Amino acid sequence: MKKILTRASIVAPILFVAACNTSGVDVAATSSLPAANTIETGREIQRGQASWYGPGFHGRSTASGERFNSMAMTAAHRYLPFGTKLRVVNEKNGRSVVVRVNDRGPFAHRRIIDLAKGPALELGLMSAGTAYVSLHRIN
Repeated sequence: MKKILTRASIVAPILFVAACNTSGVDVAATSSLPAANTIETGREIQRGQASWYGPGFHGRSTASGERFNSMAMTAAHRYLPFGTKLRVVNEKNGRSVVVRVNDRGPFAHRRIIDLAKGPALELGLMSAGTAYVSLHRIN
């Protein structure tokens, strides 16, 4: 029994460190997204409330395993596959941005997407915290 406990006490911290060790966001991957105004909008797949998240999550792992960068053009969606690119259009002011799904959420009732701080700034929803948006699938 002592051998099992000794081995477990040695292996557990190693497994914990290995689980927490993920590669950072590849700058080339985030900059390879097309500019929002240069692509054709795909078909609309959803409409509803968008919110933004970021404080306290920057640098932590997302559901896809990459590190969260609050200024990256990324978003959290409940069920769209990781890597899906979406054009998000703020229906109130007409601004749009292209994001890549890399996380799960939002977990707040009646919200369809959580945006990182970067896209939220571009869409103009920082002060209100939420906005009515439409989602258009690009790929």
